[in-house]
Amino acid sequence: MMSENVLLDKSLTFAARIVRLNKYLVKEKKEHIISKQIIRSATSIGANANEAIYGVSKADFIVKLQISLKETAETEYWLRLLILSDYITEKEGKSLLDDCLEIKRILIASLNTAKENNK
Repeated sequence: MMSENVLLDKSLTFAARIVRLNKYLVKEKKEHIISKQIIRSATSIGANANEAIYGVSKADFIVKLQISLKETAETEYWLRLLILSDYITEKEGKSLLDDCLEIKRILIASLNTAKENNK
């Protein structure tokens, strides 16, 4: 199932982890608000990155990656809130946060390269 694109692979794997987190939050913690927010933002990361690949222009590619980066920042916020509000442990949260921050770094590098090549 792994493709040649690290960003797409990592964002899909991350989204699947967030889907499992959502199930846990709803079933075990009876939390519905933050879980809906984080599943929307986290799954949007890969969806927009995937869309970027099929963009109609370099500008479209850049815009979709920028949206993906914004969704990564939002997901990071929700993860930090879940940790601070004790819905997930620091250890559980750190693993997810590390993955989120890795995706963020990949997106920033990809955007910098795309912008440089677009000059």
